[in-house]
Amino acid sequence: MTTPIADSVNAWLAADGISRASYTAVMRLWVKQAYGDGADRNPIHALERGECTNDEFELALARELVREDGGPVAGPGLLARMFAGQTLDDSMLALFRNLKTSGVPTGLLSNSWGGGYPRELFEDMFNAVVISAEVGMRKPEPRIFRHVAGLLGLPPEECVFIDDIQANITAAEQVGFTGVLHTAAEDTAQQVADLLGVPLSGCG
Repeated sequence: MTTPIADSVNAWLAADGISRASYTAVMRLWVKQAYGDGADRNPIHALERGECTNDEFELALARELVREDGGPVAGPGLLARMFAGQTLDDSMLALFRNLKTSGVPTGLLSNSWGGGYPRELFEDMFNAVVISAEVGMRKPEPRIFRHVAGLLGLPPEECVFIDDIQANITAAEQVGFTGVLHTAAEDTAQQVADLLGVPLSGCG
């Protein structure tokens, strides 16, 4: 639904003068834990399931980072700064508006990192919205996929799941979803249109 997270992170690191090596080291470890062993004790897991506050996560991450000049990184507002450069992908917005208008039940399933969702746009695009911290579950937990399918009134076998993380795709497919690994909006839109038999009018 948005431009690549890496672009926003790169802009944030540069703007705040943060050592890329310190960021890479902590995030490599935390992401590995969040999608493998140690997920229950991981800061990312806790943030996404609403088990810690945004403020607590920001302070925890800031403690692991250093500035290029050797100074400390400010914790308050860290998540807002990290995602300040991220924008909505118009092609993906158009895809979901088109799907909903065509009568296809649609849902947003998001692991939350600090909020900032454009909820004023959701009514035109989604029949159901599931934000991980609000339901105490996160991708790739099987139960969150079953939860969103239930809200849509569909068995998992009739659901298509789009994500840019392979671990989430794999988990959804194990529940019964058909997975589409998102790399580019045009390719994703075409795959979804082919799977659902919906024309791409207005998407792109």
